[in-house]
Amino acid sequence: MLVFVHGWLLSRNYWQPVVQLLQSEYQCLIYDARGFGDSRITKISQNDRKSKNYSLNAYAQDLKELLQNLEIERAWIIGHSLGGSVALWTADICPEIIEGVIGLNAGGGIYLKEEFERFRNAGRQLVKFRPDWLRYIPFLSVFFSRMMVARPLDLKWGRQRIIDFIQADGEAALGALLESTTEAEVHLLPQLVSRLKQPVYFIAGEKDKVMEIKYVNHLASFHYLFSNQDSNVFAIPDCGHLAMVEAPGEVAEIISGVLGRNGA
Repeated sequence: MLVFVHGWLLSRNYWQPVVQLLQSEYQCLIYDARGFGDSRITKISQNDRKSKNYSLNAYAQDLKELLQNLEIERAWIIGHSLGGSVALWTADICPEIIEGVIGLNAGGGIYLKEEFERFRNAGRQLVKFRPDWLRYIPFLSVFFSRMMVARPLDLKWGRQRIIDFIQADGEAALGALLESTTEAEVHLLPQLVSRLKQPVYFIAGEKDKVMEIKYVNHLASFHYLFSNQDSNVFAIPDCGHLAMVEAPGEVAEIISGVLGRNGA
């Protein structure tokens, strides 16, 4: 079983190109994280402490619950960006289920105070200004199809990004951003990676400006596979931060190779 975890302000939809290439050989599960995509935080649950926890650990607990409810006993997790961190946390809290992790455009572990403050402030503004009428602005989909990528995406992805950007729950979007980018949380990731006994691999975009390959290599270096002759980091040329839609063929090929290498 392959389980795919999307990134911040995205949804399960972006995994479809990769899943289409893998589903003939592997069972694939895609889902919307709490507060994103078609997932909703209902009024009934708004007073529930759990529903207001948006840490990486909380989202990992959500995924663990989902896997248990679906009676999935063994799985590999592929996580994109923030979802890569959730995947690592999930592997840590339920090693009896998670066989391995593949992080896509995911890395980190280095806290740069000024850069993180700028990133958090920009995120606050993004979440604050999301009127529904944005979806009706002509050519806005062109702008979204060019954000964070090395080459423009098909306009359907620009439209999908607008939809996911607007309909994400504000509290969840801001909470996930702020709780995952504290100094303590950032410094915890390398420690977590270093204690994982499952195989962990990373796929980076060589032109990714959001998660530069040097930060991917940094986090990967804390895992035991990094020191082996075969590195646990794969780089895709001419690719930005949305590798699953920029280069689905290359991503699927790397995933298949990793799974084959590990007898999955």
